[in-house]
Amino acid sequence: MNPKPDYDHLYETAEGQAGYFTAKQAKKVGFSWERLSDNVKHGRFLRIFRGIYRLSHFPSSAHEDLFVAWLRTGPNSVISHESALMIYDLSDVLPSEVHVIIPRTASRRRPGLRLHTNRLKPEEITSRQGLPVTTAARTIADVAINGLAEEQIVQAIKEALQRGLTTREELMAQATYQGGRAKRIIHQNLTGDSAL
Repeated sequence: MNPKPDYDHLYETAEGQAGYFTAKQAKKVGFSWERLSDNVKHGRFLRIFRGIYRLSHFPSSAHEDLFVAWLRTGPNSVISHESALMIYDLSDVLPSEVHVIIPRTASRRRPGLRLHTNRLKPEEITSRQGLPVTTAARTIADVAINGLAEEQIVQAIKEALQRGLTTREELMAQATYQGGRAKRIIHQNLTGDSAL
């Protein structure tokens, strides 16, 4: 016998995810596939992607595309790179794709998403506006490695420090750990002639 669908619990889950939820989350609170379909048919839920739904009357919010991307890639994924810069409001570059770091074992077939399998330490992940996202320092290092224009990286470093999103120490640690272009740009802007 199926448990009775718990609309309140589903709403609580969706509320923290910009109104979105997965079929798996709905199933945990008593929604069968037939019950989900019935709610879509009656306009209470919107089917966004296979297995991703939205409460139809939930107010719109910023970064809804990022919530959908995160739900599509699973609970162990993390918003990253240019998409994370956008969440932090550290750049005026608008990414053409949503960047997400996924576990190495996850499926890499997600149209419209730029998937990365970089390793993340727990201390490199934080939460912003309800989304798991790489820390500001890790984000800056990642976009430097991926070739974002140097002036955009310098802008992100300055703003992140001014707004207290990261520290010089965290940036230097990321620069040392990542090496290459990230190390050069971060070191140059924290210790060189153009020190902040």
